[in-house]
Amino acid sequence: QVQLVESGGGLVQAGGSLRLSCVPSERTFSSYTMGWFRQAPGREREFVAVINWSGGNTDYGDSVKGRFTISRDNVKNTVYLQMNSLKPEDTAVYYCAARTGRAITIYDYRYDYWGQGTQVTVSS
Repeated sequence: QVQLVESGGGLVQAGGSLRLSCVPSERTFSSYTMGWFRQAPGREREFVAVINWSGGNTDYGDSVKGRFTISRDNVKNTVYLQMNSLKPEDTAVYYCAARTGRAITIYDYRYDYWGQGTQVTVSS
C-alpha cells in the first residue's frame, strides 16, 4: 500500500504563491504517474495537474493553466505543484494521487493511491 504525504499548504493572499510537495512511501515512485486534484467545500473533486513517470508529459486543468506547474524529482522521490498568481477561487483541499499506469489521465477514478490532502486558502 502506497502512502502519499502532502505538505506546503497554507494561507496566502491573492496574487501570491505556494509550492505543494508530495512524498510517496513507495520507492518505485519513479514509475508512477502522479496527479494533483483539489476539492472546495460543496464542490466535486477537480483535476488540477498530472505528470508522467519521466516528467516529460504533463497536463493541466483549464482553470490553472499558465499559473500552476507540476514537476517531479525522482531522485528525491517527490512531486511538486508550484502555484503562482493564486486566486480566492483556488481555495480548496489539494490532494496528491498516484497511479501505476504510465498514461497520464485527468480522471480521478483511474488513480490508485491518494494522500490525505493539504489545505490551501487564498484570501482576497
